[in-house]
Amino acid sequence: MAGSIRRHWKRWLIAGVATVAVLCTAGPYIYINYVQDKPPAALSLDDLPGSDSSGRPSGSGDGVEGAWRVGSGSQAGYRVDEVLFGQNVTAVGRTEKVTGELEIEGNRAVNGSFTVDLASVKSDSDQRDGQFRGRVMNTERYPEATFELTEPVDFGSAPAVGEQVSAKATGELTVHGETNSVSFELDAQRTADGFRVNGSLPVTFADYGIEAPDFGGIKVEDEGNIEFLLAFDRA
Repeated sequence: MAGSIRRHWKRWLIAGVATVAVLCTAGPYIYINYVQDKPPAALSLDDLPGSDSSGRPSGSGDGVEGAWRVGSGSQAGYRVDEVLFGQNVTAVGRTEKVTGELEIEGNRAVNGSFTVDLASVKSDSDQRDGQFRGRVMNTERYPEATFELTEPVDFGSAPAVGEQVSAKATGELTVHGETNSVSFELDAQRTADGFRVNGSLPVTFADYGIEAPDFGGIKVEDEGNIEFLLAFDRA
């Protein structure tokens, strides 16, 4: 009788362990693939603001030379791949708290500096945001990320309202108290009353003294991207 009870107990124990293992594997898969919302698409210039009811751009379309500042509708943030309990996911965090100035002479942006409030960056997970502000970015000590142009950005020509041009930007990016020279491609679009600039630059976390999270079933890749969409108004 005692031997039979022990055998039953072992079978139940094995079944319990197997059930837990299945739940630990299947649970994240089901949540990530069927419950969790898909990450937002990359920021882009697809939607043109400042159009009338016919869809044609409205406004004066004056020249772009002079001083500009980052205005409403601007966003910046990160996009990074994670492995969450064995499942591949893409994490995206963004903020609208972006400031900056740009000086344009002719068809070139000759000066520019921009600041992102990292403490206000939010994703779809409060837990992720807490880790981002705390052990990852330490926003209490390093609350901002900044970028400053070190070379003029040559757009070649001033586009008509609604048109886009591409260029290469070079400058210094400061994150987590570390500064590195970076170069990246960007797109600019003329709007009715100003222009917008969109781009993405790859970032290797170790270059900025940031340790990619790897704990508790969560592993973040060693590289990610900073995304931005900046709308400029006259300064």
